[in-house]
Amino acid sequence: MKRFVVVAPNWLGDAVMALPAIADVRRAQPDASMVVAARPSVAALFTLVSGVDEVVALGRRERSPLSGCDAALLLPNSFRSALMVKRAGVPERWGYSTDWRGLLLTRSVPRAPSGLHQIDNYRHLVRALGFPNGPDAPRIDVSHALRETGAAVLRSAGWDGRTPIVALAPGAAYGSAKRWPPSAFADLAAGLATDGVASVMVGADADRETVAEVVRAVRGRATLVDLVGKTDLPSLAAVLVNCRALVANDSGALHLAAALGVSVTAMFGPMDERLTAPRASGTEPRAMSDEPRAPGHVAVLTHPVWCRPCMLRECPLDHECMRGIAVQRVLDETRRML
Repeated sequence: MKRFVVVAPNWLGDAVMALPAIADVRRAQPDASMVVAARPSVAALFTLVSGVDEVVALGRRERSPLSGCDAALLLPNSFRSALMVKRAGVPERWGYSTDWRGLLLTRSVPRAPSGLHQIDNYRHLVRALGFPNGPDAPRIDVSHALRETGAAVLRSAGWDGRTPIVALAPGAAYGSAKRWPPSAFADLAAGLATDGVASVMVGADADRETVAEVVRAVRGRATLVDLVGKTDLPSLAAVLVNCRALVANDSGALHLAAALGVSVTAMFGPMDERLTAPRASGTEPRAMSDEPRAPGHVAVLTHPVWCRPCMLRECPLDHECMRGIAVQRVLDETRRML
């Protein structure tokens, strides 16, 4: 093959979890030009991934950007993704035989066994297609220049460049059921402040209302650096590698940070952490900088209730699965990572 395209998952967290499978294909096809096609909201992620030669943001175009590709690996399970590469004239189309799309694929793989972590679901697909599996955790290397860019962004927002800083991501695009209470994030920031640790709020524009609730609940107990809605994916990555840790709900930022080697504390409620928790990788340094940092740790916190994991976007009950995760537990786990 001369030009191979991987159609990426649609959500940031899923796109990060697909990186080990994409790396498997890259190793098996060292001479091919690897293209990653992704929705505009996640396409920039792949500009940070080594081995990707071209990134295509999918959208409305007169001519398909996938024309000229010899083969396509479909990581989304949708009929639409298979129809897209078929219409683009890609001769080889590979993926799971889901969503009634078997006739559109030239090589189809039966659905993976239930209960697999999402990372292993993608790896199962590429292994079934003949690509040997390598390391099982996502990895993103960040250049020294990008790391310095992140430090500059933090300083421009009010960080002094010396105080240890922890990122807080109180949002979750999936729905409110995934969100730890804003008041809990506020208490966490106050606890970190007593240790001399600063907090930076990160997230998308859609998270502004949630972050405003955090700020109101802090009531002057901590000074928060606000970068919500002020970063794209590369600059968010650059900011995160300057942080000692990230505390987040189950979200794309959580998976991005873990892949960067940043320690993460994650609160899981409605979703099944056995299927989608971030996965730390290896023991080698992750960030390419003058002072390589050790790989991060992953702490996943849950609160046992009869109804979890429910997979719902909004909680119809009392949201005890998230409200029951005590601030002190999160603070203790985060302190161990500093």
